[in-house]
Amino acid sequence: MSFIDAMRIGWRAIGSNRLRSGLTTLGLVIGVSSVIVLIAVGQGTQKEVTDSIQGLGTDLIFVSPGISQDNASGTSGARGSATTLVLSDAHAIGSANIPDLVDVAGELKITAQAITGAENQTVDVVATTEEWKYVRDANIAAGRFLNSVDVEDNELSIVLGSSVAETLFLENDPIGESLRLSIAGGRVSFNFQVIGVMSPRSGNEGLELNDQVYIPVTALQSRLRRFLRNADGEISINQIVIQTSPDADKAIVKHLISEVLIYKHQVAEPDFTIQSQDDLINAATEVSNTLSLLLGSVAGISLLVGGIGVMNIMLVSVTERTREIGIRRAVGAQSKDIVRQFVTEALMLSVFGGLAGVAIGVGISILLDGREIAGQTMTTVIQEWSIFLAFAVSAGVGLISGIYPAYKATFVDPINALRNE
Repeated sequence: MSFIDAMRIGWRAIGSNRLRSGLTTLGLVIGVSSVIVLIAVGQGTQKEVTDSIQGLGTDLIFVSPGISQDNASGTSGARGSATTLVLSDAHAIGSANIPDLVDVAGELKITAQAITGAENQTVDVVATTEEWKYVRDANIAAGRFLNSVDVEDNELSIVLGSSVAETLFLENDPIGESLRLSIAGGRVSFNFQVIGVMSPRSGNEGLELNDQVYIPVTALQSRLRRFLRNADGEISINQIVIQTSPDADKAIVKHLISEVLIYKHQVAEPDFTIQSQDDLINAATEVSNTLSLLLGSVAGISLLVGGIGVMNIMLVSVTERTREIGIRRAVGAQSKDIVRQFVTEALMLSVFGGLAGVAIGVGISILLDGREIAGQTMTTVIQEWSIFLAFAVSAGVGLISGIYPAYKATFVDPINALRNE
């Protein structure tokens, strides 16, 4: 029996039991489409996180405070909860002649209510210096960014993110207008003059930057001296951002930064954390890959169940077609012909289910991309390897599922089979 003959017989057998064949392949369709969709969602999540990190700027290194310790209770705070970083640390790093270091900016973030006239919005306030613009590759749409005069003179100058400017000033030009920042639930407030508006940033990373406002770090700390200075009276910050040249060896730069801060802080062990942009991306990638593997494994169970369904139906088919098998054996069909017949039929069911699953999985992934579900905008990235993997597993499961029923069919005794009704 040729392969073409086996396919023709298999097609006739499948067609004679359309409903049963359709239900058999349904498990494989669901399994294949689930694998493709869930992996696409996992990879989309990875892309969102990676884009968000890359959107912070390019070739960045982040220095954060260490972990705070409560000597009385012995408990530790969260990472970055200590007050070990001060503005002079950023100046020390910038003046240390570290190779491949381009710019350094210290920043302190707080949350405030921005108010102008009848409009108000909750914003993230970034208290920083003029170098922030260069470190973060930020562009100005109108006016200017903070400069050295604003920082040295503790000026109440403010630069708005594009979304903040649009919300608070609508279509009006905000440059030169007054904006009040209400801090600590309204207990402290200051009136700032708008000197600039940032260009809008696109993508997931832009959502954060567009909703921020920027003020001189000295302006905030000179007025909240009691709250924002450490025990030594220095200006506390919660992050230092360093930009390096594109071809810099980040490991060497991080080591030199660590040496500068350890010497300046006079500590034996670092009381700070240093991470490069690559470190953050690699960590996010590992998490996303684990998520994709978990989601793919869950979907793979559906494929396994579908394969069991194919095997079950093929076993039923062998039982139902005992007389047919006996006739074929009686007229000279060999064991390999019987095996080929049933394996081909199982493989056809699996291939049809795999192709349908691929079409449905790709279609669902495309439909989900960019749609908002439960308040979350979905991002999907279809991976070619997931399509080939899901289809190959589907075909493989079908092939394996058909081998045992086919092997069992070879043991049918022709005499007993012909007596079967």
